[in-house]
Amino acid sequence: MGWSARRWCRIAVLTIAVCFGAVTLAWTQFTPFNDRSRAMLEGNWQSCREVDGQYTERVYDGRWAGVPLFELHLGPYHDFALFLGIQDEHRDHNSAENLLKPHIVELRGNRGTYAWDAAGLHLDVALAGGSREDCESWYVRLRPLTSSH
Repeated sequence: MGWSARRWCRIAVLTIAVCFGAVTLAWTQFTPFNDRSRAMLEGNWQSCREVDGQYTERVYDGRWAGVPLFELHLGPYHDFALFLGIQDEHRDHNSAENLLKPHIVELRGNRGTYAWDAAGLHLDVALAGGSREDCESWYVRLRPLTSSH
């Protein structure tokens, strides 16, 4: 195989890898909404089962003016967490530092909703179905506690 053929083969392999990587990232994306409700974070998020059988988790670092730094953990599955401060290491949702009690949303049939008030924040979550059998889709809204809810 000549130099040119190997080069094109590498380009094709990299292109395919990037495409598969983009599809994987798209499964865990957060789709934001804006209804002018003063929400700090509002939208739809999916927790999907990975190849290893585990569900995805997304962590948001909260850096809004007038609000202490925080981490909001969405997932895995129907598990949520809110921690004061931001750190690189993953935090256990069962720890006493998790401000959301209970941190696992109980599902009744195909329904699940919960609302928490913690650390000056109001978090609403509602199970919104799923586009795939191996995903849970959640509607999430986080607002300052001082706004009406």
